Amino acid sequence: MNILIAEDDDSSRALLKKSLTEMGHRVVASTTGAEAWTSFACNPSQVVVSDWQMPDGDGLDFCRRIRKASSEHYTYFILLTGVKPTTENLLQASDAGVDDFLSKPLNPEQIWMRLRVAERILRAARQVRQLESLLPVCAYCKKIRKESDIWQQIEEYFASRTGADFSHSICPDCYQSHVAPELEAMREKNRAEAARARKRS
Repeated sequence: MNILIAEDDDSSRALLKKSLTEMGHRVVASTTGAEAWTSFACNPSQVVVSDWQMPDGDGLDFCRRIRKASSEHYTYFILLTGVKPTTENLLQASDAGVDDFLSKPLNPEQIWMRLRVAERILRAARQVRQLESLLPVCAYCKKIRKESDIWQQIEEYFASRTGADFSHSICPDCYQSHVAPELEAMREKNRAEAARARKRS
């Protein structure tokens, strides 16, 4: 993943960059919030790891700025803190759009676990974005064309991607336009058959 670090402490920044690089991620490190924002604006990262307190601002302001920026891709935001956050701090961070926390001193195993969560969240966000995008649907049978140019029933398509099971029902419009005429035709047929039966008797 592309990861942006915003950390003014040299030792923490060096440890983060070393750990993330060894895990196979592409890392850009910044020492100030302004520098980090400039880097993000030029090339939005999938994950941001930012210190809570920086010389020119704090991580919450940086997170708010990212959330306000228009982007088609979600950015997972991890906040670094040297003290245990209070309930009020956690609420402020949540309101700002922070996804997760890392405590100092940094532990490579904790970093790895946080990134596992980030990968799952970002993967789910991509799947939702794909489902929300325009899908190629047959105008007649309503099947959906997959990437491999294979057509699939809409129920199967969504079930395979979301795990959701479909329960079929009938909306009011379709009831009036399809079901009601069929029921009336059946009743008319039954009345006609009953009338013929009475004549024969």
